[in-house]
Amino acid sequence: MKAVVTCALTGVLTDPKEHAVPVTPEEMAAEARRAMDAGASIVHIHFRRQEPGMGRLPSWDPKVAKDVCDAIRAACPGLLLNLTTGVIGPDISGAVACLEAVRPEMAALNAGSLNYLKARSGGRGWAWPPMLFDNPVEKIKGFADAMARLEIIPECECFDTGILRSVGLFLEVGLLQAPAHVSLVMGVASGMPNKPEWLPLLHAEMPPGAEWQTIAIGRSEVWDLHRRTAELGGNLRTGLEDTFYLPNGEKASSNGELVAALVALAREAGREIASPEETRAWLASGGRGDAAGPAHSSGAPQALGRGAA
Repeated sequence: MKAVVTCALTGVLTDPKEHAVPVTPEEMAAEARRAMDAGASIVHIHFRRQEPGMGRLPSWDPKVAKDVCDAIRAACPGLLLNLTTGVIGPDISGAVACLEAVRPEMAALNAGSLNYLKARSGGRGWAWPPMLFDNPVEKIKGFADAMARLEIIPECECFDTGILRSVGLFLEVGLLQAPAHVSLVMGVASGMPNKPEWLPLLHAEMPPGAEWQTIAIGRSEVWDLHRRTAELGGNLRTGLEDTFYLPNGEKASSNGELVAALVALAREAGREIASPEETRAWLASGGRGDAAGPAHSSGAPQALGRGAA
């Protein structure tokens, strides 16, 4: 059963002066190529402002989005693109304009709201002002409708168990179409923890037939979660958006290093890696068959039995 590997190239607010995250179209394309050469078949993309000194801030300029994605497509023929849509507030026009400009194969669909919190150590208050990452149903529907119109596959990002269970309700009322693509976002301080032992319980709450992966946020502890995901039949994601650290605790110098480490871990767990061509065929089939090694929740992942089916 092959694993689909996604690389999250840059993230949303990491300062490129502090960490070597890509910003420009040329940098994004080079990092995408490193990730692809190491085994990624999908890249998850955030866009940054291109003015000098402003690369730490997000951009919803469709020209920036198109320039970045055109550069990636030129450098990485066949690589699949997955765009961010994570905006604060009700105005989704910028994110939708980027989807329209790029027409990616997939896009993130944040499937519920979260108080996005982190505390400083030693009782020194908040690491940043408490923020509501607001994703009410009407906002989710707006994105889902845009993705359906543009023939983009939604990737449902779930930060807690209630959000995960809501995905089944979205299917039930027709807001989404099966199969659901579920991402378990684990490691955010106010969301689900990076605990591998949670995975069987979360898997049991997925809609029948759902495809799934974990998004492990943190330092070297994320690698135990990746290993358990691979063992249970899930798809895999890493990249400088999610972690800066390799399994040995050393800091990664590129996305390619992180993907290479994840591929090695997957193979240790008995999984081979899907090529971009296999991943594209698998998505086109609606997740049926074994074109890319489906990670669906009715597929009897190792050690889970019949799971959510």
